[in-house]
Amino acid sequence: MCLFTSLPYKKHTQSFINRLSVPSALVATVKLAVLGSTRGSDLQFILDSIKARKLDATVDIVISNKKDAYILERARMHGIPAVFVDSKGKTREQFDQEVLKVLESYKPDLILLIGYMRILSPQFVQAYKNRIMNVHPSLLPAYAGGMDLDVYRAMLKNKETVGGITVHFVDEGVDSPQIIVQKKYKIEQDDSPETMKEKAQKLEGEAFVEAITLFSQGKLKVQA
Repeated sequence: MCLFTSLPYKKHTQSFINRLSVPSALVATVKLAVLGSTRGSDLQFILDSIKARKLDATVDIVISNKKDAYILERARMHGIPAVFVDSKGKTREQFDQEVLKVLESYKPDLILLIGYMRILSPQFVQAYKNRIMNVHPSLLPAYAGGMDLDVYRAMLKNKETVGGITVHFVDEGVDSPQIIVQKKYKIEQDDSPETMKEKAQKLEGEAFVEAITLFSQGKLKVQA
């Protein structure tokens, strides 16, 4: 498991996914499943991109571990099945088995973690190996393992001038750098963790759409 590192970006090297010049496999219309615990702003961007025909995909199911998470209501407003799975009193493995059982009926090509505040069990990751994408609020591998405002606070402490986000494939580690798409923004002197978060969130949906498109075109190959 990768612990949160607050070392500056220059201390890290990046490991990117290979983008193949010849597609290895094509997925005509990507069937998406979404796991989320918060508002799901990135989901809205994805749905808007689908409606505008900028993304050839369908969102078939949204699952949350939070009964009152707005991402569930967002899904319902678009006619998408929205399922709450209660984690109370369950081990991580037991909870993930319940989620996997729900997913069986939908057979997604790709799973997106959008504001999902849980760490996946190895069994879950293996069930959808190289088919789970997450977004992290930094330019991985720097600041890996951190969450939400803690990441931005660490950047400010290190006097970073550039921030960014990373969409990556999920493996058994935490924010391991199997990087698919990265996008950057400038950190101003008067920025706060909250304003940096706003900048990052504006990039996340766009990055997800780009990553899903690369997946559908068979242009992603995970490094061994």
